Amino acid sequence: MSTQPDLLYSEEEEALRAAVRDLLTDHCDVAGVIARVESASPHDPSLWKALADGMGLAGLLVPEDRGGQGATPREAAVVLEELGRAVAPVPYLTSAVVATEALLACEDGDELLAGLASGRRTGALAVGLHTAPGAAFTTVRLQSGALHGRLTGIADAAVADVLLVPADDGGLYAVEADAVTLTPQTSLDLTRPVAEVTLDGARGHRLGDAEPAVRRALRAGAGLLASEQLGVADWALTETVRYLKDRKQFNRPVGGFQALKHRLAQLWLEVVHLRAAARGAADALATGEDADVAVAVAQAYAAPVAVRAAEEALQLHGGIGMTWEHPVHLYLKRAKADSIAYGTAGAHREALAGLVDLRAP
Repeated sequence: MSTQPDLLYSEEEEALRAAVRDLLTDHCDVAGVIARVESASPHDPSLWKALADGMGLAGLLVPEDRGGQGATPREAAVVLEELGRAVAPVPYLTSAVVATEALLACEDGDELLAGLASGRRTGALAVGLHTAPGAAFTTVRLQSGALHGRLTGIADAAVADVLLVPADDGGLYAVEADAVTLTPQTSLDLTRPVAEVTLDGARGHRLGDAEPAVRRALRAGAGLLASEQLGVADWALTETVRYLKDRKQFNRPVGGFQALKHRLAQLWLEVVHLRAAARGAADALATGEDADVAVAVAQAYAAPVAVRAAEEALQLHGGIGMTWEHPVHLYLKRAKADSIAYGTAGAHREALAGLVDLRAP
């Protein structure tokens, strides 16, 4: 008998949110993020160290007996909400969620898992960021114990110490980052760079079977990405409301005009619905109850709402003119890039139709 999902935040989750938000307020200011994305190294290693090592957040999804915190996807979702709200340039989603979930499905990944959980090491699953759960993924060739091939669109590969690489023998291999060649690729989201990974005779350690590990990792990535998208959308709505209260036109606040009130009210409703969908996915991943359906629902809804929230923020901040220093462009780029990460909304709607037996005739 299935139980109703618990969409409310617990006291512990709210305390975690407050701690993460305080840290990001102190160490992830807008000017710093913009300066980083203009440099050759957009990631913030000191912030990542504070989150992963100082607060122990890298090991949230890892059981205590395997070196982690023993929390659930619900707690990881709260962290991702705050990271989305700050467009933080850290590899939390790719290492602490996706790579970690892949290792949890492997029989020989405990040593590496402990390294990721402690924050001493950072991992990346060498599967294109656009790949949806259940979709085909590219593998490399295993020949005489060495790996050969090229993989594109690998998010946060530039800061990974180890790559988890699927091979054509059905195995998932741990490959040290210094054994591969990385070629940066153009990414719309400057805070989450992607790269092409080339393996030319690289040696790897077989961790387990690739298929179940990649499926589990991509499902968790898609489900918890919705919480990051919620953070982006929530920031966009909050900042736009604040701005429209302050900005005046014809000697009255712009936010007082009826047409803008209607736009904001509609956006508020959509963000509330997005919160429910994202919380539903996180709770389903934590309990295992209808997780595939909850993840598909969340991603089918999250992408268009996050993009629309960021687009509305950009439009309604239009009175300030074109300025690179204002952070709204970072949020729009994150929302647009997230809209194709781990599958598009259309791909998730199609998957959902199959899951609930409502396929088109």
